[in-house]
This record gives sequence, C-alpha cells and structure tokens, in this order.
Amino acid sequence: MIYVEYIGFAAALLTTSAFLPQAYKVWLTRETGDLSLSMFLLFTLGVGLWLVYGLLHQSAPIVLANAVTFLLALYILVMKIRLG
Repeated sequence: MIYVEYIGFAAALLTTSAFLPQAYKVWLTRETGDLSLSMFLLFTLGVGLWLVYGLLHQSAPIVLANAVTFLLALYILVMKIRLG
C-alpha cells in the first residue's frame, strides 16, 4: 500500500507546484487584473475544506498539498483584493 502514498505525494507535488508560477508572477509584477476574484475565492475556500478533510483523515499527501496550495491561493486572493 505504500505505492498509494507515493501516488498521492506525486499528485500533491504536481497540483501544488502548478500554482507557483502564478503566485511568483503576482509577486513580481504586483498585477492581478486578469485574475478572476470569484474563482480564487471559491478555489481558496475549496482548498481550505480539502485541507480540513485531509486532517480529519490523517492523510499526509492531502494535508501537505492543500496546506501549501491554500497558502499560495490565499496569497493570490489577498493580492487580488488589495490590488483589484
């Protein structure tokens, strides 16, 4: 069953790292005009719930992926709200 955890960690790495370029671009440019506020609001709330779900199930891949993704999405969301 350890291979199941490896698959989970691989999925976590790929989906979480997908947000790094966007967060980095926002950090560099301080531009969020092309980003959807409603999408990032809904996404951040959803990832927060996935984080809670992972904690309740004590699933390390789900917790790790969603904790990092939540922070990245929250950063982008806060910047979107602040910068418009």
